[in-house]
Amino acid sequence: MNISKLSYLKIVSLSCILLTSLFVGCIEPEQKSGDMKETIPEIHLDQSSILPDWVDGEYHEYYGTMQALSDFNDKFPDLVDVFSIGGSVLGKNIWCIRVTNEKNNNMKRSCLIDGCIHGCEWEAGEACLYLAEYLLINFDKNETVTDVLNAAEVYIVPLLNPDGRQRDERWNDNGIDLNRNFDVHFGRLRSHNFPLGKLFGFIKIPMIELPRKGVVYTNCGRRPFSEPETQAIRDLAKSLDSKDFSFYVNCHTAMHFFGSIIDVSYKPEYKATKSEIEVLDTVLDWVDETTEYDIFYPDEFSITGAGVAHHWIFKEFRIPSFCFELLSLDYEPWFEGGKHDHLVHWMKTALPVFMYLLVNIENLHDWKTPDIQPPLPEGVPPSPLK
Repeated sequence: MNISKLSYLKIVSLSCILLTSLFVGCIEPEQKSGDMKETIPEIHLDQSSILPDWVDGEYHEYYGTMQALSDFNDKFPDLVDVFSIGGSVLGKNIWCIRVTNEKNNNMKRSCLIDGCIHGCEWEAGEACLYLAEYLLINFDKNETVTDVLNAAEVYIVPLLNPDGRQRDERWNDNGIDLNRNFDVHFGRLRSHNFPLGKLFGFIKIPMIELPRKGVVYTNCGRRPFSEPETQAIRDLAKSLDSKDFSFYVNCHTAMHFFGSIIDVSYKPEYKATKSEIEVLDTVLDWVDETTEYDIFYPDEFSITGAGVAHHWIFKEFRIPSFCFELLSLDYEPWFEGGKHDHLVHWMKTALPVFMYLLVNIENLHDWKTPDIQPPLPEGVPPSPLK
């Protein structure tokens, strides 16, 4: 059958219109700040909430963590976005879960919490998963949690060092201490670091011990961000800078403290102002008074002052940044303590800290006094273990 040129053009035009209508909505339009409401939703306080149904001893290694995140995504598709931020030395994905009410298009603040940058520090990663599940199961049931997820995008990276987690080792597969590989006072010998990387490109030297002096030096990598894992978290943090990045928590075990950046008496290139120190002090005082955790400020010569994640985040983005050391030395095998036991107890000790920061996300973003008290479920925080 012959088709005239005019008829042919009509058919082509109609086909284009039909195809366009089929794909409308498949690609989410880029959200522009002009499309958002100018105010952050207010967070209301509500007492009733439920806790994740966890059992002592049920830890999540790399593949268990993947399964947990996949389950969250399947069960809460409107609250969860799971994505890889990069790969480890051995090519394992470093997974991030973003928890927020995706149906709410109000302006939101963002925050970042990560764990297991040292692979042997299991509970640091578990606390991240526990927080994610707590937020998800309480959304639309608890007003505080619902308001948090309407006002914030909570980015959580449970296993920043998946290779180390699988081997139950502190370092990544290059033998590098990832929490000494950030670009802030990098490689300082006086902070017990040495910038070596792999010797000759293949020999791992994770640490050097000087027995007579009782000093251990750790391999921080050849240069800042030499490792794919630290590059991944660096790039994620930079992406949050356009999303009203408000606070950061780097989770560890097992020193039993909550700490922040070097105090105001120290004079690094990222010296905190007096008002910033006052906000950080308020947070630390709250943790000290409310939970069983001690507080900690590193000094000028502390080994925690060089190349660490939360110091770099503060220097780079000028937001409240913290180091959270869960557990105590009596409960982690790495320090010849326990056997990774009392998991549920340690999760309950961490939850108040996270919720306090989340309900104060607006104050923290603006460097104002974080004076909102989070309502907590019954039995949280728990009594210290005997």
